[in-house]
Amino acid sequence: MLSITIYSRGYSVNKTEFVEQLAKEAGLTKKDARKAVEGMVDLITKALSKNEPVVITGFGKFEARTRKASTRMNPQTGKKIKVPSKVVPAFKAGKTLKTIVGKKAKKR
Repeated sequence: MLSITIYSRGYSVNKTEFVEQLAKEAGLTKKDARKAVEGMVDLITKALSKNEPVVITGFGKFEARTRKASTRMNPQTGKKIKVPSKVVPAFKAGKTLKTIVGKKAKKR
């Protein structure tokens, strides 16, 4: 199981730090870990751009969701503006991930 110690300090990890942690945990070279991370990101990006979901059993589901058009208010001018509908990437955590996070995460 991957253990990213950087998260325990309360901030997100950048790609380079993630690659270093993956290489360390998986026993890979940094070059191979970078290829793995970039390959996974590319696969997910390509699938979502074709509106195909990516399911990693136990971890979660990446999918493209359509946001409805809406009317919002510009806080500077107070004018109402129309925001068109658009497709956005989304992630839904799987049961295993939810269970592990629920048991180990500190309650706020």
